[in-house]
Amino acid sequence: MKVLPFKIPKPKNEALVYQVDREQVFYDQLHQHGEIQISYVEKGNGTLIVGDSINEYREGDILVIGSYIPHVFRSDTRIREESLMYTLFFNHDSFGKDFFKLTDMSGTASFFKKSEFGMKVQSSKKKIASWFHLLAHQNKVEQIATLLLIINQITKSKTTPLSSFVYRKSLSDDEGKRMSHVFEYAMERFNEPITLHEIAAKANMSKNAFCRYFKKRTNKTFFQFLIEIRIESACKMLAAQPEYPINTISEHCGFSNIAHFNRKFKSLKGFTPSQYRSQFRT
Repeated sequence: MKVLPFKIPKPKNEALVYQVDREQVFYDQLHQHGEIQISYVEKGNGTLIVGDSINEYREGDILVIGSYIPHVFRSDTRIREESLMYTLFFNHDSFGKDFFKLTDMSGTASFFKKSEFGMKVQSSKKKIASWFHLLAHQNKVEQIATLLLIINQITKSKTTPLSSFVYRKSLSDDEGKRMSHVFEYAMERFNEPITLHEIAAKANMSKNAFCRYFKKRTNKTFFQFLIEIRIESACKMLAAQPEYPINTISEHCGFSNIAHFNRKFKSLKGFTPSQYRSQFRT
């Protein structure tokens, strides 16, 4: 199976694909596809990379990933329970080139605009989840009607973007494999020192060439990306393990200096680690 581009398997002449992923881990290779993806995560949690950003996903999340946005789900393998996700895949022109341009469909314009950078739905999640549960028992016409209900509800819901930058060119298979190897290496070894020489070698490139290559495709340096991975991991530990001292979490996530950890955490999250943890205590 090619890493990039990734083709959603669907019969000829079908406009909409409904897919159920029931796995120990979700498909954890960096990939992109032409279809817009709306997913409901019923079970499982982990890290989601979309475009240039690292996000956490968890049970109950409703996620929208736009056309050709590189992304990867990295399930938390420490949790033994299965992961379960329901997804709808469709194109902007799945129901006709001008269907969503009709005056009757003008209310969906904001959905498609926001989907370009991906989004996480923050409100009305139970209502949207209830529609996802209906899909398995519906015929194709009913599934299309349910998709329109979901899109309409998302346009009226509070959402937050998943990414701020998306590399718009379709990545080749070789590029996909290279970026996937870099992401995988960083996410597996984020709590260890990683040198530029080391990560450039994983991409089979010189250090200077790798720096230019990574910055062009993510709009950030590799070490900015690595710090974001470390901070996301720290967020999970702060929420799930209240007994751990903050300096212990800092060291576990790859920071050798607690002051540097505190400074980077507040810069990315807007809270100090202590303030972030206090949200879960209350």
